[in-house]
Amino acid sequence: MAFKGDVLLVYLPNPAPPQFLERVGAKFPHLQLRWIETPVEGGHLLPPSHLTAEQWTGVTMMCIYNVPNPEVIPDVWFFQTASAGTDAWVNHPKYLDPDVIFSNASGCQPPQIAEWVIGTWLSHEHHFQVYAEQQKQELWRPRLEMEVNVSTGRRMGILGYGGIGRQCARLGQALGMEVFAYTRRERSTPESRRDDTYCVPGTGDPDGLIPARWFSGASRDTINGFLAQDLDLLVVSLPLSEDTRGLLGPEQFQILGRNRNKTFLSNIARGAIVDNDALLHALETGLISAAAIDVTDPEPLPKGHPLWKAPNIFITPHIAWQSNKYWDNLSDLLFRNLEKLAAGEAVINPDKR
Repeated sequence: MAFKGDVLLVYLPNPAPPQFLERVGAKFPHLQLRWIETPVEGGHLLPPSHLTAEQWTGVTMMCIYNVPNPEVIPDVWFFQTASAGTDAWVNHPKYLDPDVIFSNASGCQPPQIAEWVIGTWLSHEHHFQVYAEQQKQELWRPRLEMEVNVSTGRRMGILGYGGIGRQCARLGQALGMEVFAYTRRERSTPESRRDDTYCVPGTGDPDGLIPARWFSGASRDTINGFLAQDLDLLVVSLPLSEDTRGLLGPEQFQILGRNRNKTFLSNIARGAIVDNDALLHALETGLISAAAIDVTDPEPLPKGHPLWKAPNIFITPHIAWQSNKYWDNLSDLLFRNLEKLAAGEAVINPDKR
């Protein structure tokens, strides 16, 4: 009998979706489900440190965003994380345990994050912020001296072609853009280019057919070669690791500055992938046209940090993942993984570096 004796603790900032409860109850009647809403304070999800000993008792499976204290979860053998990135877990004893299964939330957020990428790109190219300021002043003034650059025929480079990158490619293609993809591992065959992660139906690039060109390799030379491809829009969607920390530094921005057109940088991955000083210099000297960043290093970005007042930058506080569909998508992924586990199969989005 599947999950007999198991207790699944879900700690998320939303009520349990009725459909999820019905599906779990019908398919896994022996699984005890313990759903606890995560409190939100000051815009941040509070860690589970306030949970009582009774609420932790018997827990063997978890779906959670925050990283719990290992002392309260000695028997947990499966984690469904609520984030696509698991860099916060890498030194956690449970993550380091080869017998503990982790699945990340990759695929739950690409629709909304790709909309953020394209929305900020279009806002810049069409000067929406300039006109928003004019509206506050009740000023009707066509700015015909400002050139509007349409997306048709322009080139999008995607640094990290996972679920988010694939949905960015889909939207870029719909705008008439040419897409170049970069992956650290070579993807030279149709099979290797397919997406095996969770994917919201009707989104992404499941078969990897959108990119006009693929680039791969872990060396700085291969990355630099990709950056030198006259990219109009560069989307950073790589996971943070020791290999990708500071990946875009002074040398890389100099390369972007030599492109035919000035590159627009969009970072929706992790702030530490981009060197702050190099980004600031690139904006101040015009090596790139502009930047939109949803992630910073550090987070929160403190008051007085020079990036706040850098020219041609748009900053949001790590909210691109937000969507009215996010938690429904995550619940669906969790249910599918329960089915996989019950059948003795590998989970969707396995995550162990």
